[in-house]
Amino acid sequence: MTLIERLKSEQIAAMKAKNKPRLGAIRLVLAAIKQREVDEKITLSDDDVLVVLTKMVKQRRDSVAQYEAAGRQDLADVEHAEISVLAEFMPQPLSEDEISALMDEAIAATGAVNMQDMGKVMGVLKPQIQGRADMGIVSKLVKIKLG
Repeated sequence: MTLIERLKSEQIAAMKAKNKPRLGAIRLVLAAIKQREVDEKITLSDDDVLVVLTKMVKQRRDSVAQYEAAGRQDLADVEHAEISVLAEFMPQPLSEDEISALMDEAIAATGAVNMQDMGKVMGVLKPQIQGRADMGIVSKLVKIKLG
């Protein structure tokens, strides 16, 4: 079952259960997927859907930080609920050791020795890590290793 099919079946289950917050979050994901498919005139693969999910989770985390800074815990709680629903459709997060091992493999595979080679390393890492770790943190770790 593809990720889109899984999202659609979960949407139906949320409708039957009358779970409005879950249904709303799933509908947002499906709308974002559909928007990207229409804009780019393509059918998204599971990897592409993961990119959409990752972006949506990141947006919500940013919103939570802003809402909490503004003292709007009610809005932050809504964002937290959406993050938990989105997280169900993402792969298991990688541990620090797994990320480090993947970075070492990518550095060895590309023959990277300094910061000029960072693009090659990230090009190898991104498909392996997408949706399973924060790419910003991974990027910083690669900079440290190559720096």
